[in-house]
Amino acid sequence: MIIIGIAGGTGAGKTTVVNKIMNQLASEEVAVISQDSYYKDNSHLPIEERRKINYDHPESIEFGLLARHLAQLRNQQIIQEPQYSYLTCTRQKETKTVKPTSIIIVEGILVLSNAPLREMMDIRVFVDCDSDVRLSRVIKRDIVERGRDLDEVLARYEETVRPSHIQFIEPTKRFADIIIPQGGNNKVAIQILSHYIKQNLDNNAL
Repeated sequence: MIIIGIAGGTGAGKTTVVNKIMNQLASEEVAVISQDSYYKDNSHLPIEERRKINYDHPESIEFGLLARHLAQLRNQQIIQEPQYSYLTCTRQKETKTVKPTSIIIVEGILVLSNAPLREMMDIRVFVDCDSDVRLSRVIKRDIVERGRDLDEVLARYEETVRPSHIQFIEPTKRFADIIIPQGGNNKVAIQILSHYIKQNLDNNAL
C-alpha cells in the first residue's frame, strides 16, 4: 500500500489534482480520505459558536483518529470514515465505508502539519497557488456550498484563513517531496506524479 498526502492552501486546487490523478489510475486501486471528514464534532456548541471556529487551525482536526484509520487500512482493515457538514458545522451520524486499496490519498490543507501522520506517508505533495486565485475560489465555494454571504466569507478570510495559511499551512511546504505550482492546471506536474505513483505501485507488486 502507498499512502500519499496532498496538502495546500484553501482553494489551491487539491481536489482537482486528486481527481486528475485518479483519472489515470484504475478506480479499484485508489481510495481518497478527506481531512475535512475528521473535523472535531462540535455539536455540543450553539450554531453561532460553531461558525466562529477556526477550521484552518490544526487543533480543529482529530488527527489521532485519522492516523488510526490509516494504520487500520495499512493492516488491511475496513474503516468507517466520518462525514462532516459545513452547513451545521457538526459530524454526521452517517459514515463512509473505506476498504484497503493499493493507493490511499489523504487530502487536506493541514495533512502535512501533523508529524505522526506525515511519517505514515510514502509521498508528500504540496499544491501551490497564488493567494488571489485561492481567494476567488474560496468566495465562490463558500457562498454556493456552505451558505455564507460575501461579507462573511471576506471577514473569515481576513480573520482566520489568511493568518492560518501563513502560520500553519505554508510552512508545511518544506515537508513536501513534490510541489505542484498552479494547482490542478499544472498538467506536467500531475503527469509526473501519476507516473511516479504507477512506478511505486509496480515496484511494490514485485
